[in-house]
Parts: sequence; C-alpha cells; structure tokens
Amino acid sequence: MARARRGWILWVLPLCIAACARLGPRAGSLADVSATFVRSHFSARPLEAVALGWHEHDGRFVVPTLAEISAEQARLKACQETFARLDSPALRDEERLDLQLMRLAAERGLWAIETERGWQRNPMHYAGALDVSFYLRRDFKPLRERVADMTAILRHAPELFAAARDNLEPVLPRPFVETGIEVTRGTASFLGNEVLRAARSCGDPAVLGAFEKVNSVAVRECKAFAAWLEAERLPKATNAFALGRDGFVRMLRAEGVEDSPEEILAAGMRELSAEQSRFEAAAREIDPSLPAAAVFKAIQRDHPTASSLLADTRRNLEAIREFVVSRRLVTIPSEVRARVEETLPPFRSTSFASMDTPGPFETRATEAYYYVTPVEPEWTAQQAEEWLSAFNFYTTDVVSIHEAYPGHYTQFLALNASRATTVQKVFPSYIFAEGWAHYTEQMVLEAGFMQPSDPARSTADERVRAAKYRLAQSDEALLRLCRLCCSTRMHCQGMTLDEATRFFREHCHYEEKPARSEAVRGTHDPGYLFYTLGKMKILALRDEVRTREGARFDLRRFHDELLSHGAPPPSLLRPFILRGR
Repeated sequence: MARARRGWILWVLPLCIAACARLGPRAGSLADVSATFVRSHFSARPLEAVALGWHEHDGRFVVPTLAEISAEQARLKACQETFARLDSPALRDEERLDLQLMRLAAERGLWAIETERGWQRNPMHYAGALDVSFYLRRDFKPLRERVADMTAILRHAPELFAAARDNLEPVLPRPFVETGIEVTRGTASFLGNEVLRAARSCGDPAVLGAFEKVNSVAVRECKAFAAWLEAERLPKATNAFALGRDGFVRMLRAEGVEDSPEEILAAGMRELSAEQSRFEAAAREIDPSLPAAAVFKAIQRDHPTASSLLADTRRNLEAIREFVVSRRLVTIPSEVRARVEETLPPFRSTSFASMDTPGPFETRATEAYYYVTPVEPEWTAQQAEEWLSAFNFYTTDVVSIHEAYPGHYTQFLALNASRATTVQKVFPSYIFAEGWAHYTEQMVLEAGFMQPSDPARSTADERVRAAKYRLAQSDEALLRLCRLCCSTRMHCQGMTLDEATRFFREHCHYEEKPARSEAVRGTHDPGYLFYTLGKMKILALRDEVRTREGARFDLRRFHDELLSHGAPPPSLLRPFILRGR
C-alpha cells in the first residue's frame, strides 16, 4: 500500500499581497503588478518562499491572526479588481497566462478564506505551520545558521497556538480534530526528538542553547494544544466536514476546471469500472486460478532484500531513465541524476518514497534527492517483510516513474530549462503537477516499458512479467480513481467517512487501516481528486492533438510543449499546445 504511507498534502491558506490594496486604476504595467504580487505574496508566506530558494525569508514566520486573515481577504479582492483592469485583447499569450495564473492564485486564496475556512475549522493548519523540516532536509547554508532560523520560527509557537484558540470555532469536524490531535502530538515528538538531535550537531553552544530553550517551549505548546483540542473541541465535534456542492465547485474553478461535480463523478465511475477490468485482465494473465486481489498480493513478494533496497532502486531508476530517453518520450534537459538516498531519520515515520527537488530559484543546495525509506534495524521479521512487500519491483518502478522519470523530477528539470516566467514558476496548479506525474505512470507502460516488443514471439515468463507491471500500475490508478469518486461524493453528495472507507476497500483492494486513512485525507484534502482529473485532462488533450496531426503527431514534442510553461491547469495550456497545429 505504497500511497497510503506517503502522507497527505495540507491545503495551506494562500495569503496574498499587501500591496494590491494600494493598486489603483493606474496600477502600471502587467510586469510591475506581477513583480509586486509575487514579492508581497511570498513575503506573507515565508516558509514557501524559502522552499523556492528565496533565502532573504529565512527564519521568518507569520502568525495567522483573524485580523490578518480579514485584511488578506480585502487585499485579495483588490487584487482581483486590479487584474480585471489589466485584462486586454492586446496581451501576448505569455502575458495572458501570467494574468490567468495570478487570478487563480487570488481565487484560491479567497476560496481558502471564505469557503474552506481552514483557520477557523481545521486544527491541522496550526500544527503544520511549525514544520521546520525544510531547514534540516536541505543544506543551503551551515547548520548553525539553519538552527538559528528554526529558533526564530519556533519562537512564535505561543502566539500561533493562542491564535488557534481564538480562531477555531466551538464546533469542528471530527476528522479534523482527531487528525489535528495526532499531527500536533507528532509535531511535539518530532521537535523534541529528531529536530533536537539534529540541532545538537550545529557545533555552536550559544546557538544550540537558544534553540533548546525555544524548542522546549514549542514542544510544551504543542502538547498543550493537543490536550486543549481533546478536552474542548473533540467532545463537541460532528461529522459535518463537507464543503457542499457550491464550495466544491469554487475549488474546481480555482484550478481552472469548468466541469460540474456530476460530470467529474460520472467520468470517474466509468474509468473506475474500466480500470477494474484492466486490473482483473492483468491478474488473469499471471494466475487465472486466483482472485485479482490475491494475485496482486502475491506479486508483492517479489521485492528487494533490506540490504539491496537502495541499490536495486538506483539501478532500476537508471533503467527507467534510459528507456524514457531511448523511446524519445520527453526531453530530459540535464544529465544530473536524482540521487537515491535513504529517507532522513526525522521523516521515516511519514514517508515511503518521495522526491525532494530544490526550488526554481535555489542556487546553493541544488541537489535533488529521491528518498526511499529503508527497513529499520529494530523491526521484526514480519514488519520488515510487510514493508518490503510495498517495495515490490513492479510498484517501486511505477512510483519511480511518478516521482522521477519522467514524473516530478523531469517536470522540475524542464521548468528550470524553460523560458517560463517567474509567475509561471511560482504558481503551479495541483491538477497539473500531480496530474502529469500520475499520467506518466500509464504513459511509460503504454510506450512499452517492461512489455514485450513482439508479444507473438515473447516467452511465457516475459508475458507474466509484463502483466505484473500492468497490475501494479493499475492498482495505483485505482487508488487515485477512488480518491476522485470519494472526494466528489463526500463533499457534494453526503457520503460518510465509513462509506468512503468501504469504497476504498472494495474498489482498490486496501485493508481497513490504509482505506480509513485515505478516506480521512479526503475530508480535509478534497483536491486529491486532481491526480486523476489532471491525468484525464492531459490524456484528452493528447488525443485531441493526435487527432489533428495524425501521422505527424510526435509524443516528445507534445510533452516538451506541455512542460515548458510551468505547471498551469491543462485548460490554460490548451491554446499553447494547439497553436500552429
């Protein structure tokens, strides 16, 4: 169950720009407005700015008081008015894309404030705000300086949790409170153990002493907040987590999606049925005597040993890269490889495998890491076997395709090599970023990865191996399809958490615990439907171009154009892809 172990994406409030409120009818050129928007937007979101590579924001933190959130709401609306005044038929294509991306960023901010209302409804926003892990993961300056930055951030813990108590409503959704308690306690443990141990290597007693003092307060504040949630909010919690149809539609529009929830769900259910048929067909090729789910469980026994896990992943990752290059699937504009390394100890409890790329403006810590979580020495033999089964060769290769070649890492390389504007580099969309990575899983196998070049002349062993890869890829697709269906039903049609859990168990063969985890994620991350929806939009665009071009269609040219404008919603990419065709 690889995906169940890889954590979730927190939809963080996109605070916007202080300067927009001052932009009047003569606000200046689009370039001036764009520069102000970007600069002020990330001044209000310093943790994200640091991740992009803008280290003038190192150590900064913004406390989300209700007064500040209200001010942001007014500013975002002023931004929208400014953007509307700048709209003109005279804009060039790239200018229009920048303007549309800023409009969507402003709309996502207003959706977060007015509809999602995470700062009023979701305790996870506060626990997650103290995530200083970036300062440990990337060596962009000496450790002593990064420890000092973490001290500056954690110093705000008392203010942060005071704001949480002021902001959170008396009655909250139960999944949010339960997960918030878990995340807050996890943050306390992380700060008090892994972060503290890492900080002690900084070599500066004064810096360490200041950190230890502030960190102990932050740990205490986290524990107190978790206890407060348990005593004050959990007893009153309800199951009213849904956005409602109007709120869900607004989320879709903020990602450039015009389809209705009903259209999305109908398409998802059709594709779920088709994917289940593909899953069962692949399983029959492997062993027709067993149910499909049992066949999938059986192939999970084909996995590396604990000692060979990283070496096997490195070797297979290079084979995947060579296949992508040799088949001309997409241009990989750099010979620099993603480095396969063990997941760092502080993050092993929440990560199965992950891609860590530097921000597009990072000039110091420019390495890209493909992290794989190893077997821990203290685990029992059964625990080690269960963990390694998720690293079976077939699923691991599919995950590597998603994370590295030609998924997220290739996406990053293409962005850096492109002429994309700053706006295009800093405002990616959920639907494209994850849609592309998920699309590549299917696309690479369609192109023949680990499939017989001539099925008629292939051996039985070759055909079985090929079917195992298709089965693993299909299982990943089933998971994302279940996310789409459950997200839409939970937020628009009243599906309960228990019903969503059963849906994951019945349709993508998950056990109770990971199925429940996936259902809970859908309550607070309704956007996880964008994995499948983005994949569907890219496939539809590819089919449209292929139909137009016929024999002239070139897959690499299509993919290269797709990746050359950042990661905007596919709907905004369509004019660029179709022009001249």
